[in-house]
Amino acid sequence: MWGMNARRIIVVAYDSAELLDFACVTTPLTIANLVGAAPPYEVRLATPGGKAVTWGTGFTIEAQETLERVTGPLDTLLVCGGIGHQAAAADRGLVAHVRRLARESRRVASVCTGASILAAAGLLDGRRATTHWHWAPDLAARYPAVAVDPDPIFVRDGQVSTAAGVTSALDLTLAFVEEDHGADLARQVARQLVTYLQRPGNQAQMSMFTAAPPPGDGLVRRIVDHVTGNLATDLGSATLAAVAGVSERHLSRLFLRHLGRTPARFVREARTEAAAHLLVATRLPVAAIAARCGFNGAETLRQAFADRYGVSPSHYRATQSRPSPARRLRAAAS
Repeated sequence: MWGMNARRIIVVAYDSAELLDFACVTTPLTIANLVGAAPPYEVRLATPGGKAVTWGTGFTIEAQETLERVTGPLDTLLVCGGIGHQAAAADRGLVAHVRRLARESRRVASVCTGASILAAAGLLDGRRATTHWHWAPDLAARYPAVAVDPDPIFVRDGQVSTAAGVTSALDLTLAFVEEDHGADLARQVARQLVTYLQRPGNQAQMSMFTAAPPPGDGLVRRIVDHVTGNLATDLGSATLAAVAGVSERHLSRLFLRHLGRTPARFVREARTEAAAHLLVATRLPVAAIAARCGFNGAETLRQAFADRYGVSPSHYRATQSRPSPARRLRAAAS
């Protein structure tokens, strides 16, 4: 039985779904209840046929609801991802019931490759959406009506939200808690989870310095190393082409082939990410960070930050910086 005044949450899973996708949603909502969410969340796991789920990790959990029998209205419908997502997206019965329940839900969401199931149900047509960076090209190829953006950790387009890889579900769920119950309660949940309040949705899934192995082309790899080691210097296309010993046009072709971006875009993203690191790790003024990272002033950095992360440098610093140990001790004592 559902509670009379509860926010009804259905999490849809299937065999070989990802257990962490489930936990990163259900645990924050449970903690929100413990710290005073009113009305509280009531979360139930629904599966095809009401069968127990054997997660991708090999563990098994019993379902509380049979997907085919669930009816609305629902507060939130959320679909997990996992290594079984392709089989789930090809299951016409599962997809049909997700489509049906979406019509009876205040908001709809997916985690990771769960986006493929929303896409199969037609729920992402004409919408911007994200998924795990590794699966983004596949999602875009299979569902051309979806505007797939592989960069953000989550995307909210109207009533439909899509979170990227696995733990980004934590960020999206905290955003839901803040929307439902305010920033103070969301902050309490984040403290209990020992995590950031929430990363901005437009924050990149992966660091460009660590996300992928070095480019396969030796010349591109050499220029990438030159860029990341000399951010404050002249990194214009002509300069980089001279360092590489090739024409600007040929260097651009190589970058597009191996990195999917032009040299100019790579430089801008490298500088922006380096600035993001300095904003969190240091107390340098924004103008000093802009100069150190090769930007022509604080305003240029602000524009690059808005394009990359969707927030200003000052907002990013305020939300992402960890207090010093002394400040944490003082806060704990107060």
